[in-house]
Amino acid sequence: MENGNETLMADFILLGLFPQMKYVSVLIHIIILIYLASFAGNLILPLLIWMDLKLHTPMYFLLSQLSVVDQALISTTVPKMAINFFSGRKNITRLACGTQLFFFFALGGAECILLTFMAYDSYVAVCNPLRYAVFMNHAVCLQMAVVSWIGGILAFTAHTSYTMSLPTCGSREIHHFYCEMPGIMKISCADTSTYELVVFVMGIAFLVIPFGLIMSSYTLVFLSVLRMKSPQGRNKALATCSSNLLVVSLYLGPCVFMSMTPGSSHTPEQEQAVSVFCTVLTPMLNPLIYSLRNKDVVGAFQRVVGKHLISEQKT
Repeated sequence: MENGNETLMADFILLGLFPQMKYVSVLIHIIILIYLASFAGNLILPLLIWMDLKLHTPMYFLLSQLSVVDQALISTTVPKMAINFFSGRKNITRLACGTQLFFFFALGGAECILLTFMAYDSYVAVCNPLRYAVFMNHAVCLQMAVVSWIGGILAFTAHTSYTMSLPTCGSREIHHFYCEMPGIMKISCADTSTYELVVFVMGIAFLVIPFGLIMSSYTLVFLSVLRMKSPQGRNKALATCSSNLLVVSLYLGPCVFMSMTPGSSHTPEQEQAVSVFCTVLTPMLNPLIYSLRNKDVVGAFQRVVGKHLISEQKT
């Protein structure tokens, strides 16, 4: 019992991002710049949506929620990775590891649910425009946001508790730059075969099913867009839906591939590369994709900046 208690209290060791890479410091600095750009983008976009009345629509409300989730998601991994790198320390306490694991998966689950709701919003807007105000009113949007957050939290609370209760024997090294569920299961001396099946089923529930629903929704959307007679309406719908589909592909595509293929076929470097792409690069790209490809957001930015400049000239 005494040895078991020690394994449940000992710190983990994070080997960091690509530990065998020669110029990893350059990559770390690039990731920090990406984090700062993500912070700026995911702060400016919700502010624009809040300040401009023309953006007070269900689509932009859900988009503002996505920005919050994205920034919270990237903040669960990058700061700790940077602190460990610059301090030269690799340890992380079991409590900090459990906290990081919980927020990472809860926010990831919330993003999957939110992206599915955004696809539904696009489907209703294009395929049932006359009933859009009924299906996507303010109350429904709030419920979607609540379901996204609570769904991710409830789904992964039990997983985090179980994963962090697994005893470790011998090595406490996690071959990653953050605490991940597969890494902890690999160093556990308990039989996790049944739990691995549960994790696989959860991957289907939170990755494959949403991905299938999203692709089905956008397939119906694109078919409806092709039947539109107005070139202006067609171009606007295509621009919005293609932005949503690009974000979905960047985030869910690699995650679905990694989760649905055998873990033994992945090297730690491949898993880290996918993690960097999905959880570091994508949160930075999302606000850029929705801003640069969206005339409404660009127009809102110009109006807000114009008002600010006019007020400064008057003073």
